[in-house]
Order: sequence, then C-alpha cells, then structure tokens
Amino acid sequence: MSQSQNTTQLFASIRLLILLVAISLTPTHAATPITKTAANKPAEAKLAPFLGQPKFDMQQVFKNERFPNITTAVDGTILASWGQRHVRLRRSTDGGKTYGPEIIIKKPGFQSGGMTVNEKNGHIFAFVEERHPPAPIHLFVSTDNGKTWKSQKTTIHKDVNGKSPSMHMNESGITLRRGPHAGRLIRPSRNYNGKNAREQWPNHYTNAIYSDDNGKTWHTSKPFPENGTGEAALVELSNGDIYYNSRIHWPARPIPTRRRSAISKDGGVTWINHKIVHALPDGQQNRAYGCMGGLTRLPVLNKDILIFSNLDTKNPRRERGTVWASFDGGKTWPVKRLVYKGTFGYSSLTSGRPQTPSEGYIYLHFEYGPKGGSTIARFNLAWLLKGTPTGNGKIPDWASK
Repeated sequence: MSQSQNTTQLFASIRLLILLVAISLTPTHAATPITKTAANKPAEAKLAPFLGQPKFDMQQVFKNERFPNITTAVDGTILASWGQRHVRLRRSTDGGKTYGPEIIIKKPGFQSGGMTVNEKNGHIFAFVEERHPPAPIHLFVSTDNGKTWKSQKTTIHKDVNGKSPSMHMNESGITLRRGPHAGRLIRPSRNYNGKNAREQWPNHYTNAIYSDDNGKTWHTSKPFPENGTGEAALVELSNGDIYYNSRIHWPARPIPTRRRSAISKDGGVTWINHKIVHALPDGQQNRAYGCMGGLTRLPVLNKDILIFSNLDTKNPRRERGTVWASFDGGKTWPVKRLVYKGTFGYSSLTSGRPQTPSEGYIYLHFEYGPKGGSTIARFNLAWLLKGTPTGNGKIPDWASK
C-alpha cells in the first residue's frame, strides 16, 4: 500500500472515530415534537372548523358553590369541574351539546382548577386542596378521559425561595408540543407566602409547576417577575415560547386594573419580557382587585390565536363577561365580544380538538349566568369576529377566510 493510500485510510479512520464520538455524546432523551395526541388525532390542524356560520349557545352546568375549570381530553371529551366543598366534574362526549351526571373527584375537597391533559398518554391530572390554600395538596389522575379518578402520590418541589406552590384557581395546564421540552406537563401555580391576606399581597407571586416524568414529580419555576400577582394562565405559542398571563390584586402596583404578561423561552423555568397588558382588563375597573380569567390557544397549525375571558365593566360588581381574541400570540387584542351582561365571576376556557366532536368550538365555563351556579358558553371564532373592535391591532385577513 502506498504512503498516500495509508494517509487517506488514516484520515478516514479519524473521521469515523469523530463521528462515533459525536453520536455517543448526543443526548438519548432528545424530545420529539408532538404532532398527534394519544387518541391518534392531530394535535393541531387548519383554522377552517372554527369559522363558517357564527355559533353560540349557553347552558347551566352546576348549581351552588364556586370555582370553574374546563379542559378537553384527547378524545374530545369536554371536562368541566367545579366546587369549594367537594370537587366534582361533568363530561360531554358530544361536543358540548349535553353533559353527563356529576362525578366526584374528591369529597370533601377544594377546587384548585388547572386540570392538565397529558397528550402523550391521555391521562388527566386534577389537583385538589383540603381547604382554601395554603393547604395540603392531593393529586388525582384519570386514565379514561375523566370517567373515574384515583389518588396518585406525587412530589412537588419548592421554588427558589423555599416556598411550596399553591394551586388554587389557576387556568388549565398543557403539554408542551415543541422544542427540547416537548412532552413536558406545565400548569400555572402561585405563592401566598403563608397566608391569603391583604398584608401579604406584596409577597404573593405567581409561577408554574412542570413535570418531565408524566406527573410523578413536579418542579416549580422561578417566580413571575412581579409581586402581588395570582391566578394565572399559560399557553404554548407556535414558536415554542410559553405565553403567561396573570391576574394582579395589589393596589400599590402601576395600573393594577390591567392584566400582566411574560414569556418563557426555556420551557417554563424562567419568565422574561414582563408587560402590563393595557388591552385586557383584570376584573371590574372601579377597584384595584383582579378576577380570575380564562385563556386558550386554538389548535391551529402555525397560528397563534389566543382567546381570553374576563369582566368588561366599570360598575362596582362583577358583570359583563366578555371574550377577546389575539392573532399574534398576545401582542395585540383587536376584537372582543360580550358573552353575558349579567353577573359573571371567575372563568376558564378550552378549545375543541381536531377530528373530535369538540372540533371548531371554544368553551367558556364561568360563575353565575342566567340561572346561577355555573354556565358554559359554547361558540366559534366566527361568532367572536362579529364583536366590537378594540383599537388594539387589526384582525388579519387570513383569520376570517
């Protein structure tokens, strides 16, 4: 063999060795984007099912008590939960036309909101507190789209300040679908600093808990970058960022009657780009004390259509429940529409899933309504687009085609 052949063979061997080393150093746990859920349905699809003829209806779902939450199982079953003495749930398998009998998750128990669907295996998590928090927390899981529930042991790690998170009345959790943390479960949480009292408002803050092992253990994010916040909501945007939107109830903060927002670029560990959302009211505007609002992102490929719910009133009472739409991931909110002009309190939102009976609908579960208790309004984007311009941005042409 010639010297040139030996040299060529040597360089080929070196290249092969470098390649093998690179392969050995590549993480074996690289996240795979979630394009289909455990029900073998697309996680996201086209906008068209949310358009067409405007649709809207309302019905009472629960009586008495307080605290609504709503989410959508991977098979499209709508899950509405409720209660401050015991936590109960009603299911709709026909896209929200009818709801089945009440199912008890825990009795006694205090509603914590934030039901979280694991899109990888279809399991649904519900946190329940023993009383108004701060209080001991129990985790329940359903493996049959909300029909039955059983207690599951879990570990929830404290935050960087040594505080254990509380869960009460944050919006639903999600499964991240994109980026290095695809498959992560995350839901908003909060810190009461030991007591739900006015003197502790300056020490309250929101955050989030997240799990990378299907809910067995949960870590707590860094605090949201503003104190006096509580009862938050989050969604994942099409670029993998997490958009976070929070209530505030500390009057000493600037413009305390408007919502707050931030972004996470690391899967919900830290929050940046903190802003006052001037377009979105936080409860009635005659006092600096917010109200839990709902938030959902429509499951539309490569689009960031967000729907938000809250009060839209300057009167000294909780009323005029309204929904807003954003078409750029929460940067602007160009249109709103009144849902119910009477008494309206806490609210929660969810979106229908592609290729299921829930497809094309948005579901709003709120306190009170025409018959009291809790009410669910079901509508599509076409109905919301017929609402009132806010002057905060414009509706893009593609949103109504």
